Amino acid sequence: MTIGNHPPLVTVFGGSGFVGRHVVRALAKRGFRVRVAVRRPDLAGFLQPLGNVSQIGFVQANLRNRASIDAAVRGADHVVNCVGILFERGANSFDAIQEFGARAVAEACRAEGATLTHISAIGADPNAQSAYARTKGRAEKAIFDILPQAIVLRPSIVFGPEDGFFNKFADMTRFAPALPLIGGGRTLLQPVYVTDVAEAVATAVEGKVPAGKVYELGGPEVLTFRQCLEIMLKVINRTKSFVSIPFGLASTLGSIASLMPFGAPALTPDQVTLLKSDNIVSDAAKAEGRTLGAFGIEPRLVEAVLPSYLVRYRPQGQFTGSGRAA
Repeated sequence: MTIGNHPPLVTVFGGSGFVGRHVVRALAKRGFRVRVAVRRPDLAGFLQPLGNVSQIGFVQANLRNRASIDAAVRGADHVVNCVGILFERGANSFDAIQEFGARAVAEACRAEGATLTHISAIGADPNAQSAYARTKGRAEKAIFDILPQAIVLRPSIVFGPEDGFFNKFADMTRFAPALPLIGGGRTLLQPVYVTDVAEAVATAVEGKVPAGKVYELGGPEVLTFRQCLEIMLKVINRTKSFVSIPFGLASTLGSIASLMPFGAPALTPDQVTLLKSDNIVSDAAKAEGRTLGAFGIEPRLVEAVLPSYLVRYRPQGQFTGSGRAA
């Protein structure tokens, strides 16, 4: 796929983030030129070895700054928006990043004549109780109003080497006497491997799936929150008890944790609200073929992937035997 004498140029907003770095790798592997649009290009140099010399470039961009968005999109053939936040801090609010920012990216794409792939989330709904899900839903609506042929991908919880879910709870086992189960740990999740999500993005950029649709990306298993933690404990060879925390108490604890001035809070009230609803691929998406199958991807199992990056949480690291420890 080339335009003139050059491969197409793809701008990836949030290209140095958890999902974004895997998207950059998948695009570079296919021969695209990649422009990584991030707030701190000086911290994104680790992406360069993923491509050939001059294949991956960097530009400063902030989704709260429209001029920087326009500059990052200028000259691009396709744009991928990987930016999302799990908690608000300062000017980086859900409204500013996930709604205004996504709308601005779509408007810049329309002005430039570029196509767009946008990463949203299962549960996105303009009327959702959760601010995270509500702004994701409003962004989707705005995108399709501006670019009817955009592609929106809604993954369930994404796992992989840099994830903030399995890593967080595995790290907690080092010092916590028990692991918390928000709402009893009954929320259904469909964890999807980050590489599978990135491959879906790259396939969309190649134009190999119908545009103008929302695709829901989930792994091969539907698991409860508790089952996810049980699998994690098995992988890291640790035994921990569980403590059920009612949603109301969890929300209060989240409010306290959110007051921390630095670092990511362990929990927020909005995340508790999200956990009140299952996070799985809808029956409609399955019936209409709007899943990973549309991309020709066979999703990976959680238990098959976790050992590749959670070994450092075993009592003696990768050298731990098969027996259980503390």
